[in-house]
This record gives sequence, C-alpha cells and structure tokens, in this order.
Amino acid sequence: MTTFIIGLLILAVGSTVYGKVCENIMKPDERKTPAFTKTDGVDFVPMKTWKNSMINLLNIAGTGPILGPIQGILFGPIAFILIPVGNILGGSLHDYFSGMLSLRNGGMQMPDLVKKYTNNVVFNLYNVFVCLLMLLVGAVFIYTPGDIASTQLFGFSGAASSVSTWVIYGAIFIYYLCATMFPIDKLIGRVYPIFGAILLFSAVGIFIGLFVNGYELMELTSETVKYVHPFGQKLIPMFFITVACGIVSGFHSTQTAIIARNVTSEKQGRTTFYNMMVLEGFIAMIWAAAAMGVMQRGILVGERAVDMEFLFRSPAAIIGVVARDMLGSIGGLLAIVGVIVLPITSGDTALRSLRLMIADFIHTDQRQVQNRLYISVPIFALVAAILVWAKISPGGFNTLWRYFAWSNQTIAIFAFAIITIYLMGKGHKLAPFMSLLPGTWYAFITFSFIVNAPIGFGQSLNTAYICGVIFAALYAILTYKQGLKLYANKTPLEAVPVM
Repeated sequence: MTTFIIGLLILAVGSTVYGKVCENIMKPDERKTPAFTKTDGVDFVPMKTWKNSMINLLNIAGTGPILGPIQGILFGPIAFILIPVGNILGGSLHDYFSGMLSLRNGGMQMPDLVKKYTNNVVFNLYNVFVCLLMLLVGAVFIYTPGDIASTQLFGFSGAASSVSTWVIYGAIFIYYLCATMFPIDKLIGRVYPIFGAILLFSAVGIFIGLFVNGYELMELTSETVKYVHPFGQKLIPMFFITVACGIVSGFHSTQTAIIARNVTSEKQGRTTFYNMMVLEGFIAMIWAAAAMGVMQRGILVGERAVDMEFLFRSPAAIIGVVARDMLGSIGGLLAIVGVIVLPITSGDTALRSLRLMIADFIHTDQRQVQNRLYISVPIFALVAAILVWAKISPGGFNTLWRYFAWSNQTIAIFAFAIITIYLMGKGHKLAPFMSLLPGTWYAFITFSFIVNAPIGFGQSLNTAYICGVIFAALYAILTYKQGLKLYANKTPLEAVPVM
C-alpha cells in the first residue's frame, strides 16, 4: 500500500500548503457577503459554515469520484499519484477561486463571470456548453443512482422493461423538482446533513476496511509505470477524461455560486470550497484502492471472479461487492446508500443551478413560485427525454456518459481562463500561471479527446495530439491576451456589474 499512502500524504500536505497559497493570493476580508447584501429567502440565505461545506461537498461529489476512479485504476497504480497531484494543482484551486470570484461579485453565476472577464463570443459558447452539461448531469444522476438503488439495494433487475426501474427514476425525478423549486434552506439545507452523515460513514468505513481486511494494492515501480490499459485506452487523454471528479471537474464551478450565496464570511471560502474538493479527492482515492483490492483478491460475483474486464464493464456492480466485502451486510447496505446519495445530491443542485442561470440570463425574479415553475418545467421535460432515450437505446448510456465526461472537462477550461484573467489583475507575476497551466493542459486533453474519440471526429491519436497542442497553445495565448487587454488601463474589475 506504499504508493496509495504516498498519494494520501501528497493530498494532505499539498492541500495544506497550496490551499494557504491560494488563500494568501485571494486575501479574504470582512466585507459583507451576498448572503447578507442580497438576502431573498430563496437562494440568498445566510447559513452556517459546516452546513455550507457539507452542501458543497454533496453538490460536487456525484458518482464521478466513485465510478471514475474504479475505471481509472485500470490505467495502473499511477492513478494513486495522478489523482492527488491533479486535485491539488488543478481541481481544488479551480473550486476555490470559482467560489471566491462569485463571492466577490455578488453571488454571480459562472456565465455572468465568463461574460464579465472575457467577451460575448466566449460567453455565448459557454452558455451552450453549460446548458448541455447541466441537462446531461441531471439525466446521468437520475440514471446511475436509480440503477444502483434498483440492483444493489432492492435486488431488482434495473431493466428498461421493469416497472420498478421507472418507479425509482420517478421518485428521484420528483425529489429533483422539489429541490429545484423550494428555497435552499427549506429542503436541501435540512436533508443534506443527513445525507452527509451517510456519505462520511460510507467513505470512512471503506477506508478503514482497506487496512483491516488486508487488501493488497499494486505498487508504482519501473515496471508498473509502463502498465497498459487492458482495453488499449491511452493514459493521455483518456485517464483525465475518465477520472474527472477527484481531479478536475468543470461542473464544480457551476455549483460554487449556489453556496457563495449562502456563505457569511469570505474567510470560510477555503474550508467550503478548497477543502471540500480535497475531501472529494480522498473519496476518489478510496474507491480507486478498493476497486484494485477487490480485483487483486479475485472476489467472486456469482461464478465469475472480479477482473479487469469486470471493472471496465460493470463499475456500478463493484460498489456492492466492495461495500459488502468490507463492511458486511448491514454496513455494506449503509455504504451503498451513501454511494446512492452522492449523485442525487449533485443532480438536484445541477438542475437548480440551471434554473438560476436561465433566470439570471432572462432577468426573471425567482422569489415568485410561478417564475421558478416556468423555467423548471421545460428543463425537466428535456431531462426526462434524455433519460428515456439513454435507457431504452442500446449503448445509450455509454454515449451519454462519454458526452457528459467530455463536456464536464471542457467547461473547466472556461473557469480556469477567467481565474487566470482575474489573477492577472491582482498584481502577482506568477499567480496567473497557477490556473493558466492546468487550463492549458485540459484544453489539450479535451480537444485531443474529441478529435480522437468515436463520439467525436475519430482521427488517429497522433493527429489528435497535434490538434490538441495547437488548440492548447491558442487557448493560453488568447487567455493571456484577454487579461492584458482588460487590465491595460489598470481598472479593477471586482464588484463591477455585468453590463
């Protein structure tokens, strides 16, 4: 377990040091937050730090930090290093500055931040991607918890022809509608602490079980560093598309504004935004290790031993195998419930944030129930259509998941760009490169993936790499030029409204 433990140490030490660096650059102060200056009893509601932190963790931690690492470990033990390094240098920085930028700009949603720091062309492009992503998140996070609950919790088939499948989907759907419509402190604020307790029990239980049950994990050596994915997928770009939550997830930047509207002090930002992403990285590490341990032990599922193909084809089934092997029947059941909670508490706020984005775009007051309803009904109709198509179409969910994963990472490069531009105005020479470098890396990853992937242009990997390098270079140059243009006259942009 040496490599796994080293990865955990990187996560712990790195987050302490780099989190402090980010905080020192941002310089949180005692100014009044949007929770007080814009209180409306619906979306702008002052709440306690522990509750904001818990809600943010549950918002951002869907099935991504579980299903992603389960498949990511097929790239070998290098995952135990790439996850924490990527989390510290990319994901946690991304989440912290996204949340703090929203705080500094009156609880502004990410689309308006993109408009403020870039231009109308980028703003319109972002809106297309973010609306697509939110709809895909809503559908994926009904599908995955519904199927896990159906097969692992209740023992149903989970088939499209089964009435039980659609009853479970329907129950989640109705909860999402309520969470989207109701004031944040009336439903989400009350049920999330319960969900959070279940989640923490699940994560801590699996972590302890890794050691108590003596799971053997592959170590990173000169030989295993050359480990080849059993189905021929390349580490670059596929690992960074497969393992999003836990490393970098663009979806998180869309969620930070929800919590930025409830934070009562800027000094809570590091705990609420940065540290919760670190905790998600910890969850990703646990499930990556658990999946490898189950495979190494050759545990039987029916008459079949868990192997590489099983991990690749049936990542959701591994959840039940791990939970029951480590925690027994009752503990395993609670752990499975904790896993089901994760996507549900991301899907509900994804659709809530989409409602808020649309409301901000068309300037519609959300204090009126009917106004929230007018926006929510079309959103849920589209999600229902996507869900039905994904369930009844052969290979529908695999296609849905791939587009979800790609659009999720593509959204991140927009957030990294506006963070870079913002930091250029802070007077630090090196600070902008803290976000520009991971942004450029993910520009390369996302573009090379879509050029190479069957769901994209289907070109050779070498062609994809060349195109990715060109796109990444253009991204870095244009981002930096935009920052120079905005700050040419030394005009500070904090707290300036979008026109």
